[in-house]
Amino acid sequence: MPAQPSAPGSRPTLEAVAARAGVSRATASRVVNGGEGVRAHVVDKVRVAIRELGYVPNQAARTLVTRRTGAVAVIIAEPEVRIFSDPFFSRQVRGISKELTAHDTQLVLLLVEDRGDYDRIERYLAGGHVDGALAFSLHTDDPLPAITRRIGMPTVYGGRPGWTGGPGEPGGVSYVDADNRGGAREAVRHLLERGRRRIAHIAGPLDQTSATDRLDGYRDVLRESDPALIAEGDFTSAGGARAMAELLERAPGLDAVFAANDLMATGALRVLRERGLGVPGDVSLVGFDDTEQVAEAADPPLTTVRQDIEGMGRLMAGLLLRTLARGRTATAGGGAPPESVVTPTTLVRRASS
Repeated sequence: MPAQPSAPGSRPTLEAVAARAGVSRATASRVVNGGEGVRAHVVDKVRVAIRELGYVPNQAARTLVTRRTGAVAVIIAEPEVRIFSDPFFSRQVRGISKELTAHDTQLVLLLVEDRGDYDRIERYLAGGHVDGALAFSLHTDDPLPAITRRIGMPTVYGGRPGWTGGPGEPGGVSYVDADNRGGAREAVRHLLERGRRRIAHIAGPLDQTSATDRLDGYRDVLRESDPALIAEGDFTSAGGARAMAELLERAPGLDAVFAANDLMATGALRVLRERGLGVPGDVSLVGFDDTEQVAEAADPPLTTVRQDIEGMGRLMAGLLLRTLARGRTATAGGGAPPESVVTPTTLVRRASS
């Protein structure tokens, strides 16, 4: 029986799709909702009918059938000012978005301005608005891992966990990270090869594992490093400038600096110039990340450790989507063991060293 044309202004129905394709409503529903057991040629007929009619599934009804919302929360545990000033975050979100879009999944961005926001985030996650979560830039005392365990939310983290319940412990988590320690070792070895001997380090905030891993890599190479040559920054340009000024006060004879990210390296570069020190003539400088908006735009361009930031975002999203497809939950002791991926880093040599 041919499908009846929809009334002007009305939305095509699933019944109209089924009639156009010559199948039952139940078969059309299985195709629309990604169910199994439908032959390929029937799937093709239903998809053609969907295109011809301009049918758009009712998301509320689809959620009732599939118990899935088709949405994933992306949680960045940093204030807005950091998120929108550091290109690291936009690149990671870009990678996540590309992977989710390729699998017809909506990205919902949740920001953490202060600790009070976690109550709101927990209510949202527990309310069934998303199927899973991707979270990154967490600090040691972050409450998010406990929240996701408590409500059984499948979650993949960006960065090696540094909290209770991390890898190897009951309730361990899935994560994607770069080889921060290995990249830091390569950066420091490069400076030694350039003949530098008083190599300082501007560390990131030491309540984040990326910063501690990069500091450990620095110490792996300089086993008898002078504590006066280490200063803690905050992954911002201003923080790098403050740490550089502190280092010059304590160790005015330093001849190289390894900064734990590119933004801090640009802050250090600014202070070195203000003090009349040439880069790389007087002081060699190496960063970490290889964000093109920062490393390549610096004057001189930064030697830096490249990590595939966008690729890590895609890996995070892909790992979560596979988890959801298997029907796993994040509850302690349940389902398959958590997975982790550590991606390689590469030193990119430019004029600053």
